[in-house]
Amino acid sequence: MWTPWRIVGESLLSVVLGLLAGAAELLSDGGTVRIAVAALAAALLSPLRRVLPATVLLTTALGMSEFDGLSPLVVVAAWSAGRRIGGVGKAAGTFGAAYVVILGLTLLKEAPPSLLSLALVAPVTLVMVVVPGLISRYWSQHRTLADILREYNAQLLRERAMIAGQARMRERQRIAQDMHDSLGHQLTLISVHTGALEVDRELTGRQREAVGVLREASVAAMHELREVVGLLRDGTESPGQGSQGGQEGRGGQLGQGATSHALQAMGEEDATAPSRGAAGIEGLVEASRGAATAVELRRSGEPRPLAPTADHAAYRVAQEGLTNAHKHAPGASITIELRYEPDALVVEVANGPAPEAAGTGRSVVSGGQGLTGLGERTRLIGGMVHAGPTADGGFRLAGVLPYTSPEGAPSHSSGGAATFVDATDDFRLQNAAGPSDEGDPVIDWNSLPKELARAMSREKRRNGIAIGCGLAALFGLLLLIVVVIGVVVFLQEADKAMIEPKQYDAVKMGQSEAKVREQLPDGESFLTSGLDEGAPPEPKGAECLTLMSTETGDGLDEPVFRFCFKGGKLIEKKSFEIRR
Repeated sequence: MWTPWRIVGESLLSVVLGLLAGAAELLSDGGTVRIAVAALAAALLSPLRRVLPATVLLTTALGMSEFDGLSPLVVVAAWSAGRRIGGVGKAAGTFGAAYVVILGLTLLKEAPPSLLSLALVAPVTLVMVVVPGLISRYWSQHRTLADILREYNAQLLRERAMIAGQARMRERQRIAQDMHDSLGHQLTLISVHTGALEVDRELTGRQREAVGVLREASVAAMHELREVVGLLRDGTESPGQGSQGGQEGRGGQLGQGATSHALQAMGEEDATAPSRGAAGIEGLVEASRGAATAVELRRSGEPRPLAPTADHAAYRVAQEGLTNAHKHAPGASITIELRYEPDALVVEVANGPAPEAAGTGRSVVSGGQGLTGLGERTRLIGGMVHAGPTADGGFRLAGVLPYTSPEGAPSHSSGGAATFVDATDDFRLQNAAGPSDEGDPVIDWNSLPKELARAMSREKRRNGIAIGCGLAALFGLLLLIVVVIGVVVFLQEADKAMIEPKQYDAVKMGQSEAKVREQLPDGESFLTSGLDEGAPPEPKGAECLTLMSTETGDGLDEPVFRFCFKGGKLIEKKSFEIRR
């Protein structure tokens, strides 16, 4: 089915070709009937060339013998035929037949046809028929090959994306499994030991309270670990499932009574675990206060809902700030401020300088990756993080988190997969969709499938043979035309500069100049240049005509005839030889 634009274009082309054919017949003084027939034929044959390319080309070639106005249609039909005729042999036969028909019928109009007409008509017909067909055929084959490569390119990119996704999934599952096996085991031991210690009757109230804080912290850590493992596994295992069974197996080594009590407490904590969002920051504050740390929580502005990723990032900013304060400034006062600005939530955690007597001799384990990961997390949602010392010797961590995620940002709530790499290193962003002939990724074409490579090789071989034969034929024909034109020009110049010896003998001394010049050519040709060099001196006051002989001389000598006139009569005729 043709598109509306194609229908409009074909209609306009038919009208233009019809008008050109009618105008050509009008200029050649054709009658009204001829003008109408030529215009109607061009208008009707133009759209048919897409369905019957060979037939339209041959029909138009035959019609050119009667209507010269069909010449533009021949060029258009040849272009369409080059693209649409399948098979090299069929295409060569069609174009050869069209060329012979046009050339033959054009020469048959003359009676008899001359060499000059052949020299002029042959190249014009070649340009009208053969050249557009060859160019169109090459362009069509090139476009077909480009389409095949573009389709393979898209397929290859899809396969690479799938492979990268599978590799990423396997790596995430491996990391999740390692975290589950190592960190889960250690946290389970801490929870079980603290749970067993909490029910020890020998502990004082203060000690039991401290052990309870440790147990709650370990349970919260396990809860967060399960969330991270669940995210890494892309939801294949929901948080709180699967991990507990493994922990129970490992905790059984410590005694059935204490273990059961501890795990029961862990289950209760899991059921009532606070939200890992801005609402859960108050739980972090309470946990820190339970560790004998002065923590102040401030809120300003009207609370507004955040996107799930931004809400989780707010919790992580507060958590990271508190963790760093406990590690590097134990005993220092901490202030957490939540400011709901018009366009973003600002989470700020600031601590004062560490007391001089606090934390001395304490070993602090720090991987140095907390702030880096936090910066990546906030960057992905369109926010930012700032961290640095304060004027009083403390430390400040602040995160700016927009209420809505930027367009294209990954969102866990929508099921999108997050990536913690820079955009320039993200495989999915490297292969953005775009035009195949502009800015496509570079593909190693040595990895083409055997079937495609074999098909491309056969197609390239056939195309090369066809184009080579066409170009060779075109070159040979052009060379023949040049030779024919040269021969015609030489013969025309020879008629102006050469005479036979019998013509020389027929001229008699004393004849009038007008009668002699009437019998001889005028000698105005490039062939007569240089004939006066080495010739005998001319009679004084005479005007001479020097011509060449149709007979060749011996070796390098060339016979020449000279006729000299004076007073309107032939006063001298001389035959001599010159060396050129």
